[in-house]
Amino acid sequence: MLANIFSATSIGLKTVLVTVEINISERGLPSFQIVGLPDKAVAEARERVLAALENSGQNIPDHRMIINLSPADTPKEGTVYDLPIALGILAASNALPKEKLGSYFFAGELSLTGALTTIRGILPLILCAKQLGFTHAFIPAGNADEVSIIDGIAIYPARSLNDVVLHLCETALLSPLTVKPLTYFYKYIAHEVDFADIVEQFMAKRAMEVAASGFHNVLLKGPPGTGKTLLAKALPSLLPPLTTDEVMETTKIYSVSGTLTARMPLVLYPPFRSPHHTISRIGLTGGGSSPLPGEISLAHRGVLFLDEMAEFTRSSLEALRQPLEDGNVTISRAKGSASYPARFMLIAATNPCPCGNLGNQDKRCVCSTTQVLKYKKRLSGPILDRIDIHVFVPNISAQKLSAVHETESSEIVQKRVLTARNIQLKRFHAENIKTNAEMNTKHIKKYCVLDTKATSALKKAVDVFKLSARAYFKLIKVAQTIADLDKSEHIREEHMHEAIQFRISE
Repeated sequence: MLANIFSATSIGLKTVLVTVEINISERGLPSFQIVGLPDKAVAEARERVLAALENSGQNIPDHRMIINLSPADTPKEGTVYDLPIALGILAASNALPKEKLGSYFFAGELSLTGALTTIRGILPLILCAKQLGFTHAFIPAGNADEVSIIDGIAIYPARSLNDVVLHLCETALLSPLTVKPLTYFYKYIAHEVDFADIVEQFMAKRAMEVAASGFHNVLLKGPPGTGKTLLAKALPSLLPPLTTDEVMETTKIYSVSGTLTARMPLVLYPPFRSPHHTISRIGLTGGGSSPLPGEISLAHRGVLFLDEMAEFTRSSLEALRQPLEDGNVTISRAKGSASYPARFMLIAATNPCPCGNLGNQDKRCVCSTTQVLKYKKRLSGPILDRIDIHVFVPNISAQKLSAVHETESSEIVQKRVLTARNIQLKRFHAENIKTNAEMNTKHIKKYCVLDTKATSALKKAVDVFKLSARAYFKLIKVAQTIADLDKSEHIREEHMHEAIQFRISE
């Protein structure tokens, strides 16, 4: 007696169809064996499935049962196969009709009572099922919101094994999930920090506006207590919501990592990740025996804020080099490799010296020249070269702090950011990029038009400050964003001067 049930496994964001083959043989002693490179969680499905079948009132065949997870050379992990295995046993013992199972897709973890519990990584699995032509999919009810934006496949959320069995036997049909638009999930977000809350720091706030408009990396350097962290936390209030494609792409990463919650079933807004400086290299870039996404991937299409950047380990910071350039990270382990997108804005904050008072007009720096140089060397040249905007954030006098200020709110600044973003979307509609920061050399030559004075200012800056070729093109990218904010079709001299000022502000 043989039955085939279809499920899938994820390797990074890549999904592979898995056929759960169940063979029940009357020859030999009663046994239950799972083959096909199962990990510990899959191997333990034996106990969960048998207990779930028994407590659900289903008959358990007293024969030799072999479950093969095909393709047998692909590692299987997790608890996603509990439901397919249980249904396969019932189908192989003729307790379920086999006729329709070829177009059905199953995924879910079983508790010992037979209840279906939430699993991670369901979104890429259902997208794979839809792409492969499956017409029906059965998932745990707890994962319903996560996949409710997918159309083209009937998705049935179930609370228990018996719910699925009764539906397949047409005794009590489950209701398919109603497809919901993204607008259903949008909620008003009260941001932690508004630009109106930040006193003075006009150059730094301008830098954050430019960064948000073009998706540029920023380094905030200055004495402690000058508002560097506040500026970084105010940045999400300037960013536009994610597009539908970006929501799907980002939510898949969070689904695979298991960080989605009932309150946040979808990632609708640019994520803001702020790991502590004690984080390991693997925690930052991703990894593990079965590679999971790290902070740089969880910050995809959003912000990665490294507070006290100089305190991060050298190996962790150097691991950011390739993702900052390519927008993705590939993690190779013994079990295989996994690739995750990592197109994020890096916002870094650091003190200018160990005591923090270098450049402070009110306090004297007590660090020696050697100490200052040693502290600065914690940030390598290649990392600093990959940061588009460098801003010094000075201290503010008590008189200015206590004065009444009328500053722009985040809502006002965001309107300018949205206008600049729309200009870039129209510019790159035929390209596979969305913002100025993503341009490569080919895009810069094609889309960036500098007038004579802007070109002269750029060449002079490169010669005087001995800037690298990478810095040369980054200056053009930042100047293009400033021109977009100015609604200018060309990069003019004043746009280039502002970009140069952001590069060598210290």
